[in-house]
Amino acid sequence: MIPQTTNHALFARDRYTSMHSFAYRALRNINGVHPTHFSRRSTCKAATHAVKERGLEASLSWVDAAHRKDVARVLELADRAADRWDILWTGFLPPPVVADSMAALADRTDVICVPWGGYAQAERCRLALGREELMEPLKADPQQLGGVAALQIKGNFMFDPAKHPDFLGALLGTGIVRERVGDVLVQGEVGAQALVDPELLEHLEGALGQVRTVPVEARRIPLSELSVRPPRQEELSSVEASLRLDAVASAGFRMSRSKMGELIKGGDVRLNWRTAGKPSLEVKPGDVISCAGKGRVEVRAVDMTKKEKYLVTLMRYV
Repeated sequence: MIPQTTNHALFARDRYTSMHSFAYRALRNINGVHPTHFSRRSTCKAATHAVKERGLEASLSWVDAAHRKDVARVLELADRAADRWDILWTGFLPPPVVADSMAALADRTDVICVPWGGYAQAERCRLALGREELMEPLKADPQQLGGVAALQIKGNFMFDPAKHPDFLGALLGTGIVRERVGDVLVQGEVGAQALVDPELLEHLEGALGQVRTVPVEARRIPLSELSVRPPRQEELSSVEASLRLDAVASAGFRMSRSKMGELIKGGDVRLNWRTAGKPSLEVKPGDVISCAGKGRVEVRAVDMTKKEKYLVTLMRYV
């Protein structure tokens, strides 16, 4: 007769084996992974994480599928910040991910989210996440949070002009990933300034020595020395038969409606930081329309005329 303790041991072994088998199948079904070399413990942990991640992404069905995983990672980081009572940072995120992440966190009462890219008009921002008790005193002045540093890239580009992709490519060429670099402010013949993760300053000062064919010197500078040109604002109005995106955007950017339609279909136009894709989308007051290389337009107000057309008031930032 088998002793009682042995029965318990066999039951525990069989239960553990079943869990491992479930985890193995879950990983294959969810991520297409074949975890043949994983330990049972690591396989179970990986499966649990995969199931949780899939559930989190499913709850974000309203988010553009192209960056749903990025928003899910922000929410996971927010949970860690709340649990640890600490301030945690995301990497530098593009505007659509920032906008959707902040929308997803809007109903949270335990975590505050503050975007910061090094200056007020920054396009790519990091999100600082932490409990209200930690974040509230710092919300008014994000510089106190740290999290973003500035790098001066100095060289003589008179005979070999460099553009934004050249500086970005040189930075990434030192072995870092895109998420650790924010905006790059090109300064013409003298070089550029880059917003980066503070932890990279020492690495970039030593590793970044050339952009295109031009030798450069990289050194850290305070954020107060950034050469940021304030956006020029222009208010304008237009009477339109509809509030279609192509109609309003063509008025705001002063180009033909057919040309604007082509830009929208080509993915060069964003509505509220998300790729628009369809010229027929309707806009409303408060919407922001951005066009690659042409700035952005904010819909300030919409009124009806006596002839039942739409009088649209726009603010253009260039």
